[in-house]
Amino acid sequence: MENVVLVVHLILALSLIGVVLMQRSEGGMGGLGGGGGGGTAGSRAPTTVMAKFTWLLAIAFIATSITLTIIAAQNSAGASVIDRLGDIPLTDDSGAAVPDLGDSLLPPSSDDAPLVPSGD
Repeated sequence: MENVVLVVHLILALSLIGVVLMQRSEGGMGGLGGGGGGGTAGSRAPTTVMAKFTWLLAIAFIATSITLTIIAAQNSAGASVIDRLGDIPLTDDSGAAVPDLGDSLLPPSSDDAPLVPSGD
């Protein structure tokens, strides 16, 4: 189910980008801050088919976004990654025990080693 919604979401995103790029520019700042328009105060340009289609795609995109969020919240385990570290099995696929490396990856420490390297 999640994969289907994700594919639809991606198709909607690409379609929305395409439709927005195909729309005719109204010049200036596209009506922001009083630019564009050119008519009397409060007049609006007639809504085109492309604008209606853009709204439809935007609403569908938001709906799939919310759906994906809900699905992800339901699939979450409710525990952090740190809490789940204790659930990692200590055997490999064949059933053999995985050795605990512990601190063996760290360089050996000695008390007589200098804390600061000498310039010699």
